[in-house]
Amino acid sequence: MTSFRPAPAWLADAVFYQIYPQSFADSDGDGIGDLNGIAERLDHLAWLGVNTVWINPCFASPFHDAGYDVADYLTVAPRYGSADELAGLVEEAGRRGIRVLLDLVAGHTSDRHPWFLASADDPDDHRYIWAAEGRPEGFVPSPGTRSGSYLPNFFGFQPALNFGYARDDPAQPWRQPVDAEGPRTNRAALREIIDHWLRFGVAGFRVDMAASLVKDDPDKTETAAIWTELRHWLDGAHPQAVLLSEWGDPEVSVPAGFHTDFFLHFGGPADGLPLRSLWSNGEGTVDAAWDPLDCFFDADGKGSPRPFVEAYEKAATTLGSTGFVSLPTSNHDFSRLNCGPRTAEQLPAAFAFQLTWPTLPAIYYGDEIGMRYVPGLPDKEGSVLGPRYNRAGSRTPMQWDEGPNAGFSTASEDRFYLPVDPSPDRPTVAAQRADETSLLHLVRRLITLRRTVPELGPRTSVEVLHTGYPFVYLRGGRFLVIVNPRRTQARFAHPVVGHPVEASGVELAGGTISARGFGFGVFELDG
Repeated sequence: MTSFRPAPAWLADAVFYQIYPQSFADSDGDGIGDLNGIAERLDHLAWLGVNTVWINPCFASPFHDAGYDVADYLTVAPRYGSADELAGLVEEAGRRGIRVLLDLVAGHTSDRHPWFLASADDPDDHRYIWAAEGRPEGFVPSPGTRSGSYLPNFFGFQPALNFGYARDDPAQPWRQPVDAEGPRTNRAALREIIDHWLRFGVAGFRVDMAASLVKDDPDKTETAAIWTELRHWLDGAHPQAVLLSEWGDPEVSVPAGFHTDFFLHFGGPADGLPLRSLWSNGEGTVDAAWDPLDCFFDADGKGSPRPFVEAYEKAATTLGSTGFVSLPTSNHDFSRLNCGPRTAEQLPAAFAFQLTWPTLPAIYYGDEIGMRYVPGLPDKEGSVLGPRYNRAGSRTPMQWDEGPNAGFSTASEDRFYLPVDPSPDRPTVAAQRADETSLLHLVRRLITLRRTVPELGPRTSVEVLHTGYPFVYLRGGRFLVIVNPRRTQARFAHPVVGHPVEASGVELAGGTISARGFGFGVFELDG
């Protein structure tokens, strides 16, 4: 394993909070969230206990893919504000002890980016992957005077930046090696972009599609080499900065140079099974290629935490103290916890698990109040990926209060980026802030517990005692966690004695752990 500078000390205490900027808070009444809106709501995050915010792409873009089609990496998109307003947000967040991470789209740009427009007219430009003649499978016809076609990275309007190919193929003469001029130019540009924003004051980046750089790279060796090179530079130039990867395979990405990788709904040998085995209940965002499964956090109690536990243990053994795994509640591409048949009463147990397991927790905006995945929305900025895969349902406006438009915006709703959840009983921050029995208050208490009790952090041991219903594990040899996501009572025989630190519906008595339906508990052991 390549030797890197240890991760910044602050990362071990990170509680991530993901903000989809167009849906969080609208400060200027145009129906789209913005940077000033985020700044105005920082007190909510500080009260909650969040200390690290990740903002989805906020750079100039035609927004055919919600900003993941970047037209200028160094310019803030006008719909979100200006560079000065981003600087103000970073400064205000810092005053509250909150670091800000930006989203870096490393593997492709928009087809409106000046780099691509120039490349489409210059056959000697190799910033992108071009086939000089014809249209090989997966390629898109040239929009410029240059003949041939280009390779996209995801959607057709997202041309892949050329980081080279890991293997040569005489039948595909467009393949260039990783050390060719185009790939070298792109590696240098990647470093310049990162350096620019780190000097601006942000704390790091979440890197989109981080595994996508080098093509025909089956074991990701050459892609990893790019990130390794960049990490060594980062360790010297910006030692307090961090890189989080959208890779979904921590055993590969962290040794490559990332400080943290997420368990995702895709990635790794099992194509995202560890995360989906926890949360994915067959509703919301569903890929037709996924094998049907019964998830663990389901009222029927047919699932198991074993796929997740086994994947985590394998990753933790591989990584040791070199980096972290992060576990999200959901994200902009995946269903919210409150989705389909899962109801609000099931969410406390999910958070009790997510905030006490030795992964870095990532809370998707609104999950802390139990916002739901809203079905049946129209395609918005590329949200639809398949017949049952519409990401818009996880991207609706934040629900701040019971006032007009849930406090998100003063605009008329027909101007909104997406409609507010129309449910008459939709949860709000204001209502839950006023109710100490609410999910919001529970999440706050669990975050505080995690950040004040070293045994619940990511660097202390976890001993799994039961991978069934209830799920039982011991943290740091001192704190017992019990989680029962099913609707019926569950018991586990174990001679343990302790007192509750945070519990609902769980008892330790007579050598038996008893957990009512949807019960959970964190107990400090006696003696």
